Amino acid sequence: MTAKEYLSQAYRLDQRIASKLEMVESLNELATRCTSTLTSMPRNPSKSVSPMADTVLKIIDLQDEINTDLESLVDLKREISLVIREVDYNEYRMILEKRYISNKSWPEIAVELGYNLRHLYRLHDAALDKVKIPEDVTVCHY
Repeated sequence: MTAKEYLSQAYRLDQRIASKLEMVESLNELATRCTSTLTSMPRNPSKSVSPMADTVLKIIDLQDEINTDLESLVDLKREISLVIREVDYNEYRMILEKRYISNKSWPEIAVELGYNLRHLYRLHDAALDKVKIPEDVTVCHY
């Protein structure tokens, strides 16, 4: 695993959480639109008793997944912060933190630090060369 792949894990996990949050929002909208139809006709026993209850259960399951992912994200960001802290040069640490911990875009970082993008990319490449990935790291597929 390269330094960039290691540091990018938090961003990918953050994106996955955002996607799940969008799904929860969509399911919440769907649940509020559910209406019940009263009829005297017998129902198919294999069908769900309440579509709204099924939707609510799906929302709860998805929220549990999100909470688990959030815990993983916090742990991963803490681990990445410790790795970045080991980089010697302060400017390199700042670039790595803004990019991989704060998830800022390259233009945002360039403006904040007063660099043009080309110079920022060069500094970033040099910073990646200074990152020491822990030996016990396993590849995560977020």
